[in-house]
Amino acid sequence: MRFSRGFTMIEMVFVIVVLGILAAIAIPRLAATRTDAEISKGRADVASVRSGIISERQSRIIQGDSDWITAANLDNGGLFGGVLMYPVANEPGVNGKWSAEAGSGTYVFRAGNVDTTFTYNPASGTFTCVAGNGNCNILVN
Repeated sequence: MRFSRGFTMIEMVFVIVVLGILAAIAIPRLAATRTDAEISKGRADVASVRSGIISERQSRIIQGDSDWITAANLDNGGLFGGVLMYPVANEPGVNGKWSAEAGSGTYVFRAGNVDTTFTYNPASGTFTCVAGNGNCNILVN
């Protein structure tokens, strides 16, 4: 009797069924992980922008200027380029990215296909989430 060194059709079907079951379980979990990563990025960005605004304010006070940075200067060279070392690209409608109209003081962060609006107030130097929209509670707490 000669032995063949291959897999039988039943073994192949069994492997395909097992892989299908694993994929059905793993794919939804990976999608949730992606949204969590986008939200974590947003939280870090918000903290960096707020820290940059405070740092810019302190630099201005040392130089004798008590004004906060203007909305137009906040976006010097790109979004938040006036307070961050590397400006953020303006990418509307992309998950995990920021968008805004230049110098408007209104910014949108998109995570999990949900837009969350932030505003910069140059009179008080506050960068706040507009209450009641998007992922406000998740991104700033």
